[in-house]
Parts: sequence; C-alpha cells; structure tokens
Amino acid sequence: MEPNSIALVASAPARLRNGDAEYLYRQNSDFHYLTAFTEENALLALIPGRKQGEAVLFCQEKNKEKELWTGVLKGPDVACEELLFDDAFPISDIDDILPGLIEGRDRVYYSMGKDDQFDNQVMDWVKVIRSKVKMGAHPPGEFLVLDHLLHELRLIKSTNEIKLMEKAAKISAEGHKRAMAYCKPGIKEYELEAELLYAFIRNGSRAPAYSSIVAAGDNACILHYCENNAEIKEGDLILIDAGCEYEHYASDITRTFPASGKFSQEQKAIYELVLKAQAASIEAIAPGVPWDEPHNISVKVITQGLVKLGLLKGRVNQLIKDEAYRDFYMHRVGHWIGMDVHDVGDYKIDDNWRLMEPGMVTTIEPGIYIAPDNKKVAKKWRGIGVRIEDDILVTKKGYKILSSGIPKTVKEIETFMAGAAH
Repeated sequence: MEPNSIALVASAPARLRNGDAEYLYRQNSDFHYLTAFTEENALLALIPGRKQGEAVLFCQEKNKEKELWTGVLKGPDVACEELLFDDAFPISDIDDILPGLIEGRDRVYYSMGKDDQFDNQVMDWVKVIRSKVKMGAHPPGEFLVLDHLLHELRLIKSTNEIKLMEKAAKISAEGHKRAMAYCKPGIKEYELEAELLYAFIRNGSRAPAYSSIVAAGDNACILHYCENNAEIKEGDLILIDAGCEYEHYASDITRTFPASGKFSQEQKAIYELVLKAQAASIEAIAPGVPWDEPHNISVKVITQGLVKLGLLKGRVNQLIKDEAYRDFYMHRVGHWIGMDVHDVGDYKIDDNWRLMEPGMVTTIEPGIYIAPDNKKVAKKWRGIGVRIEDDILVTKKGYKILSSGIPKTVKEIETFMAGAAH
C-alpha cells in the first residue's frame, strides 16, 4: 500500500435461504485470509504507520442475551488477545470512530463495486469528513481497488495453507471412494451424493466447496449438472465432480467410473484418452512454465486421440487451429484453487500468460463430452462424458498432486469396484 493510506475489508453478510432461515455462514475469503476471524458484522482497517497500531478490527461486542441464541462472540478484547489485532472496537461505534481513522489519509483501498451497501457506507464515512473541510478536515483524494494487491498475495500459498488444502483433498478422496464403492445400477444419483457428504462432514468439513455434480449417463455431458436426481442405469458412466472445504480452503476433484464396475470398449477408449491428456498436462507443470502450456498440451493430446478414434477427421494442426476439438472439449484445462474453488489471481500479466511460481495451486481437468444428439459421430460414442480432475501444487522443482489416493486408471477403478461389490 502507498504511504499515508488506509484499507477497509468487510466481513461477509449473513444470507437468507428463505423466510428467516439463513444459509450456513461462510466468511468472506479476503477478510478471513487477513484476520482468521469467522464472525459476521465485522470490519478490518489496515492503517500503515498508525502509532497506536496498524491492524484495527471492528466486531460485535460480548452480549449474553444474543449469545444465548446464536453462540459465543469473541468481542474486541478477546479478538486482540487471540488473533493479535493491534486494536479493536465495537462495531456499533464504527460510524463515530472510522471517519477519524480515514481523515488525513490520502488514499482509501477497498473492493469497489462488489457490494452496493458497503460502497455506500464508505461514501457516507467520507461525506462526514468532507462536511468538516472548512474546519480543517482532510478527506481522502484517491480511492484504489484493494483486490489486485490482496489477490496476488493469496495466489501464492504458504506452507500452512498447503497443509489445509492437502487435508481438504484427503477428505474429498474419502468421499469419492465411498461413492465409487456404493455405486450400482438402480440407485439414484443423490444416493452417491449422500456418500460424499457423509465423508466430508464425518471428517471435519462443514460443507462442500461447491455444489456437487453427480452425473450418470447423458447427464455427464452437462458441464455444470447439479440436479443429481436421475436413476443410474446399467452401462452408464458416472461423472462425480465434488470437493469439500476445510477451514476455508477448497478441494476440487473429478472422477469418472462405470456404474456396473466395468468400462465398455468405447468408454474405455475415451477414458484412457482423457487420462493421457491429464498426465501430460500435469507433467508440464513447473516454475517458469506459462499458465496456458498445460492447456495447449491437453488440446493436442485430445485432438490427436479423437483423430485416431475417428471422431475427428483431418490434420491435427489444422484441427487445433480451427478449434474443432471444442465440439468435445469446450473448457480450459484448469483454474487456480485456494480459499475459493475458482480462486483469485490474474492469469495474464500485461496481456501475456503469467509464468507459474512455487506455491501456486491449479486444477488440471481435461474432459471429453460426446453429446447424446451429436449426429456427426457413430451412435456407440454418444452420451459418453468423461472428466478427470486433480489439484496440483507448483513446487520448486516441478509439481505435487494434492488429491492423490483415489483409483484413477481403468485397472485401478475396475479392481476397486469389484472388491467393493463383495
């Protein structure tokens, strides 16, 4: 931050699900990253050079009656003690105190344009200062977006963050294995989702990192399918894209397997092509590698494979140039992952793909989806949807797969499912 400035970061508001029933509260990722404070109705002010303390928290006061209904509140004193803030005040006093902290600062950093209510609140505090200009008050002259500075920090994970992400992936792996073991024709997709959720919560996760996708048969060709209510039929492939959140850190894993425990010839051919593309893309990850390199590799492997199987016709280079593969593979190979499942951090710097650095974590998730109504291909291929996804840490020497321990090769899956059936 520039000298003589102040940054303001607000907690997430509680959100209603319906009537007066709230969703399970989840803290704003930026706020949690800087504070580890999990309560709503709070604000962090960062004030470089402030003699009485640079990190100032506003939060709810202790209140016996309120705590009886909704649980124990830390209160300003305990927040300072446990979370090492320099200073803390009751949130009820914010309108009296904060204008005084902003006054005299040249710049205010905050996430502009994301929350109308917070935008208005910041402007109200500035108006208070402006109303006192004739008395010598000095309002800020510049407003800067905090997001870029903060999100570049969040992009590089610390050792502790990586441990939490490994734990999240380990819990998710248990869920995927439970679902794979339980699967059989005749049950509903949501029964497999129940196995996932059981493993997540049983192992200390309070919620999935995103809505779980459990897609059987043709549903696997819908990228963000989440109805999860169809019956699983003999001969279906099951695509499960699910990951838990652990201590505010996400995992994101996809596995595809046959409902009956045995791949058909066509399913196996597509599956092994996607697996080959994933392995080649992961192998490319290392410091100094441009962000789009793993994607380009996945496109090349998939296009070559589709030509070999007769699903695409023509010269590989020309097909790639024409993006012919997009009929079957329409998304990028991965995204940053961290506190948010699609995590923050720029993919390009000055219009150039950024280079990978140790501490970054990305998913690698190639897929092939052959729409049930794709008349360009033989009927035997239609309705096959395969995606394989893992969470990959960039290390000093290359990469580390955080989401290991789930059957992934055809042989591993078929052996695992055969063992589970007995």
